[in-house]
Formats: sequence, structure tokens, C-alpha cells
Amino acid sequence: MGENVVRKTKKRAQRLQSAQLWMLKYEGKNIVKGYRKHFGVDIICAITELQLLGYKFTDEYTNSVRRTIEAERIKRLEKKKQKDLAGLISSDSDDTFYYIAGYTSGGAPYGITWEEAECFVGEDDE
Repeated sequence: MGENVVRKTKKRAQRLQSAQLWMLKYEGKNIVKGYRKHFGVDIICAITELQLLGYKFTDEYTNSVRRTIEAERIKRLEKKKQKDLAGLISSDSDDTFYYIAGYTSGGAPYGITWEEAECFVGEDDE
């Protein structure tokens, strides 16, 4: 009981065929959400297949869904970019240097110290 069941999703032709019966039995409030959950597809696929089955959606709704998906994609990319940037800065700094630009042939680090970095921040505020 309570085990995660891995379902293999059907191909579109098979989904459309079984969806006709499913739609007759569906009693929920949001048919797109129900279709997504039942057939294991994303929201765009659910909308497309429901339209193929004769269900009508306004252009406003479909455009809104597409804008939301694009906004979420951009948000994920920005979050990944910030994470990568944070990893870059933290790996290229230490207690003495804010940013380590490189190392001398003897192995000594060189770059911007924390004091120098604070001066740059102070210039931006003025």
C-alpha cells in the first residue's frame, strides 16, 4: 500500500481513444488538470488533445497557460544562473581575497581583496 506506481504513458492515438470514455465519466471541476493527472501528460499536451476531442478553450486561456509556462522556464533558468554564479564566486574566494583571479608560479593567489571590494561597493553608493 502507498507504493509509488510507475505508469507507462500511452501514445497519443491510444490516449485519445480511451479519453473519449474518460470524458463521459469525468466529474471534476478542471478537466485539463484531471486529464493531465489521469493520462500523465503536461498541460500543453492535455489542452491540445482535449481540443482534438472537441473541447473548446478560449485563446485567452491557452495564451495565458503558454505565458505562465514560459515565465516558469525563465525563472528556473535565472535560478540556475544565480546558483552557478554563487558557486563561481564562493569557489574563487577565501578569507583574504574577495575574488582570486589566478595564482603565481609559486602558488600564491592574486586578485581583489575584501577591502578593495568594499571600496568598489562604496563608490557605487555615492
